[in-house]
Amino acid sequence: MFDALEPRAADPLLDVIRQFRADPRPNKLDLGVGVFQDEHGRTPVLRSVKKAERILLETQETKTYLGAEGDVEYARTLGALALGELAGDARTVALQAPGGTGALRLGAELIRLANPATQVWLGRPTWPNHEPIFSAVGLALCDYRHFDPATQAVCFDELMAAMRAARSGDVFALHASCHNPTGADFSLAQWREIARALSERRLIPFLDTAYQGFAHGLDEDMAGARLVLGEVPEALVAVSCSKNFGLYRERTGALFVRANDAAKAEAARTNLMGIARANYSMPPDHGAAIVRAILQDAGLRAEWQAEVADMRTKLRRLRESLAQLQINSLDLSRLADQNGMFATLPLTKGQIARLKDEHAIYVVPSGRVNIAGLMAADLDHFAAALRAVLIDAARETESRSIGAQKPCSVH
Repeated sequence: MFDALEPRAADPLLDVIRQFRADPRPNKLDLGVGVFQDEHGRTPVLRSVKKAERILLETQETKTYLGAEGDVEYARTLGALALGELAGDARTVALQAPGGTGALRLGAELIRLANPATQVWLGRPTWPNHEPIFSAVGLALCDYRHFDPATQAVCFDELMAAMRAARSGDVFALHASCHNPTGADFSLAQWREIARALSERRLIPFLDTAYQGFAHGLDEDMAGARLVLGEVPEALVAVSCSKNFGLYRERTGALFVRANDAAKAEAARTNLMGIARANYSMPPDHGAAIVRAILQDAGLRAEWQAEVADMRTKLRRLRESLAQLQINSLDLSRLADQNGMFATLPLTKGQIARLKDEHAIYVVPSGRVNIAGLMAADLDHFAAALRAVLIDAARETESRSIGAQKPCSVH
């Protein structure tokens, strides 16, 4: 059976993680793996999460099956946090999922079941797992350019052109805030144009929400997404609790689907339950129970909101500090206008390799940098390493240019 199988290439991010762990150098920096780190370089369990776990330890009376829907109260409460008032109407249904990744896969399978001819449009670059998830269920992919690394700007005109080219019923996968891997988000004015284009062209948004609270605030970060959801007849929203609750390994997420009416929403819900049942039967409970406990307790909720604000403040301060660095030809000033944990720098694969080999700084091959992996004390080391690889690259380019010049003719 397995004779025809060939080994698959290692995932670039997982390979970076492996190399970093094996590196014995004491000054190494991991700017690849997408986890938040505090000022001590740790990814700690949040205080509010610890308190919620103690409550669960004392009050939870059973570990019996939840069912394919998962924790219904968790999904309802998380929906109110993410979607606001839209979560409570009859057109919206929710299903707990094993992480944001599981929510995306559930949504992808629902799209294929509803219309196998649907095309999914991805703005490049995007989260690397988007393409495999949609491709795995057999959906056709189209793409457009979301971001220009050289100017550090959103290519909004190219998104609008893609929407004009798309067919009615096509799906656009959009990041609600804190775009991964670029940090370059849409303005509220641009979200209004997106909402209008989606509605007029009868296109379906699939909103990926993984960093709520990390840009400007819990409600502010969902303002654009909620605007879209209020305008279009159909939409999907994948929500992850990995980052803002720090529940990375608990695989805690949810999928929300908005349909034309209550009957269609119920059809989506029952089909999603069938998809979940065939894939993993039911989602893990612990992370969802933690989130529910936090959001339903006023004291815990306030403490969690303060912790999210602290994480947001660290990211904002780092972005402002990075924006002020003078790195030869590399202009980092736009990082202050971007949001969240990530930025994508216009670095070549050779420069990224030299950052690792010569300076113990690990960046994924795409040039994505996890800003949350930096501490204030790391900035000088990071800046010096960037200067070194960029200066050497400029010298090499100049040397090649001089060597390529033809000698003057002698008459």
